[in-house]
Amino acid sequence: MKKKKNTLVVWLINIGFCIISFIALFPILNLLISSLRPSSELMRNGISLVFDPSTLSFNNYTYIFTQASNYWGWYMNSLTISAITIILSLFFSSMVGYALALYDFKGRNVIFGFVLFILMVPFEILMLPLFQLMISLNLINTYTAVILPAVVAPVAVFFFRQYAIGLPKELMDAARIDGATEYGIFFKIMLPLMGPSMAAMAILQGLGSWNNFLWPLIVLRSNDMFTLPIGLATLLTPYGNNYDVLIAGSVMTIIPIIILFIFFQRYFVAGLTVGGVKG
Repeated sequence: MKKKKNTLVVWLINIGFCIISFIALFPILNLLISSLRPSSELMRNGISLVFDPSTLSFNNYTYIFTQASNYWGWYMNSLTISAITIILSLFFSSMVGYALALYDFKGRNVIFGFVLFILMVPFEILMLPLFQLMISLNLINTYTAVILPAVVAPVAVFFFRQYAIGLPKELMDAARIDGATEYGIFFKIMLPLMGPSMAAMAILQGLGSWNNFLWPLIVLRSNDMFTLPIGLATLLTPYGNNYDVLIAGSVMTIIPIIILFIFFQRYFVAGLTVGGVKG
């Protein structure tokens, strides 16, 4: 009797998760169907599941692959910026978080306090001084201006610091006895142990960079340098709204994020869990 009751509970939980998953995936399903509809029907019925099946086609995707040259330029800009941001952010943020966790030096707590403070300040407040800094450095309308503020991300520093606290210091002492340098200890011993946290932050930083709209909009000027979110936004104008191309292009933006998650999903949950409970 108890076994049947447990089985029923498991079934109810699974059904509940299936319902929640469907609710979460419903907007994506709606987006996929809308990307196959012509602009005229989108203007008439809006983005909804009320549509004429006979009007569905891949014409929007055909247009993107054959005629929308700007779209692929924006796509490559976003890929380039996101890839560089992920690499630099993981490299520098992990070093800062590692140092704050495992080294005792004067001012360590003060630096970590500043990290927490910046973490609590909305980015909108930091935009003006950052913009003035980019002007002073003559970096406006460059990819460097987009990437530079994210190189040492406070959330990544905090996350790596929390994760590194749980790493065994005995390995560092043993490596020092064997003659390893501090850089050798970090790159050859500690960094591989931080693999799950690196994977988790790669996904989170990649998502943030890929979907970033406001900051690139502020510092970029040329159409050929726009990132994908800005480029797609330019398709909506008072003189003509290319909703069909906009929606099909939005569907294509999901692909890199899916690929990124597939590569790092093994470590994603483990990295978030361990990094969140270390104190």
